[in-house]
Amino acid sequence: MEELIAWLPAELASLPRYVVALAIGLLMGLERERNPAAKAGLRTFALTALLGVLTAHLAAALGEPWLIAAGLLLVGAMMIAAYLRSPQQADGDPGTTTVAALMLCYGLGVLVWHDEIQLAVMLGIAATMLLYFKPELRGISQHMSRRDLLSMLQFAVLALIILPLLPNRNYGPYGALNPYQIWWMVVLIAGVGLAGYAALRLVGQQRGAAMLGLLGGLVSSTATTLAFSRHARASSAMMPVAVIVIVLANLVVLVRLGVLAAVLAPAVLPQLLPVLIGGLAAGGLGAAYGVRRLQPQGELPPLAMANPTELRTALGFGLMYAVVLLAAAWLSDWLGTRGLYAVALVSGLTDVDAITLSSLRLHNLDTLPAEGVVNVVTLAVLANLVFKSALTLVIGGWQMARHAIAGMGAAGLGLIVAWAIIRGFSA
Repeated sequence: MEELIAWLPAELASLPRYVVALAIGLLMGLERERNPAAKAGLRTFALTALLGVLTAHLAAALGEPWLIAAGLLLVGAMMIAAYLRSPQQADGDPGTTTVAALMLCYGLGVLVWHDEIQLAVMLGIAATMLLYFKPELRGISQHMSRRDLLSMLQFAVLALIILPLLPNRNYGPYGALNPYQIWWMVVLIAGVGLAGYAALRLVGQQRGAAMLGLLGGLVSSTATTLAFSRHARASSAMMPVAVIVIVLANLVVLVRLGVLAAVLAPAVLPQLLPVLIGGLAAGGLGAAYGVRRLQPQGELPPLAMANPTELRTALGFGLMYAVVLLAAAWLSDWLGTRGLYAVALVSGLTDVDAITLSSLRLHNLDTLPAEGVVNVVTLAVLANLVFKSALTLVIGGWQMARHAIAGMGAAGLGLIVAWAIIRGFSA
């Protein structure tokens, strides 16, 4: 933008801003033009955006900032008057959306004048998308249950109310406990679970065993393994479906760990990613073979998932993460890296996330090298796969468990082989 202004004559230096504001107004107006009930269309939105940038221009030139507020009130009053003259719309829409959109368009014109061009363009595109996808958004809201809305509100409490209030300081032995960092991990895990839960609700549970396994693994691989082991025990016809869902759900755990490492400690990825990919490749081949051999079919049973953002669940994970972090710091100081490996084996039996997050934090504090993080994550995943295999055997029975154990065993073997190769190269 600065280069373009430099080529223009001095009296036309402000022209590019007017052009950008006009483009934003035309974009938003183009969408409103499709709505026959709207009192503002292509020309009205374009002119309102130009009015916004012109008012801001005049306010800056004359030193009268009140002109901006006066222009906004004028736009709002004009649209309200237009709707008061014919309040009854064909579809019962009172027109408040168009009024709000037009006032936003005016504000974006003001933003453009104040050199917030990129922000104004982004907001203009986002607003147009909100206007255009009205049927889809309404459909989503109508299909949301009270529990779905509660999940979103609880996540907002976790992320936007509790997190900012916590001190970002180290406490306790070894300075291992940072309330802000601990809760940030809670928010991260709850966010991943909420994303999987929302996807599960949006796509539905009747889209195939593969989809259910992938989404179930995002929400909770343990819950998915437990539920489908029970389904396989209750009905032998469900055995092929249960095997595929369980194996895929546990493969998604490896993807989750890769994403967590990429977000929290990208420097670990060059050594961790090949190990995770090795497990995914071997486990994926095992799952593909299982699909061809077992040929799962039939109606899928419902997968009841707990609310991933429930405060009790969040507090439980936060407490577990803090205990694992403290134990890891203590045992690392007492026994060295071997102590951390013992924590990985024990905690990984029931939950991989806590020990993975704690090892990534120790790496960020320069107390655990990347090689140690890879060893910890590998041990935790292997312990978790052993626990899930035992779960399928005890609850689902041998007929189902032998296939599920083969799939999870393939993933574990892939992890071990890739880990050994990486260690061989590093040595």
